[in-house]
Amino acid sequence: MKGQSFIKRLGFALHGLRLAVARERSLRTHLLTATALLAVLLATRPAPLWWAVLVLAVGLVLVAELFNSALETLLDHLHPGQHPEIGAAKDIAAGAVLVACAVAVLAGAAFLLYGLA
Repeated sequence: MKGQSFIKRLGFALHGLRLAVARERSLRTHLLTATALLAVLLATRPAPLWWAVLVLAVGLVLVAELFNSALETLLDHLHPGQHPEIGAAKDIAAGAVLVACAVAVLAGAAFLLYGLA
């Protein structure tokens, strides 16, 4: 990708997002959740700090899911069969998504407890 224009690189990135949305059900679930959160934020009009916290938390989940999907795609291509280390790498990446989701849930709980007051 070196030496390519910004527009060309942006096209690659958008293509990657389209592929991920088309292939990954869990990413679509996270995007649906993000859309619901956006509706809640628009309806409740919280302070800007809550917007920032919740958008960053959701962004963390989406980024973790995208990296997890990219890693799984690469590993499945490089080693289609079962291998303990490939399984470990996939499980670790899934663990990262789980941690990101837990952080987002905690941020959402804090918002419900303190942001709506």
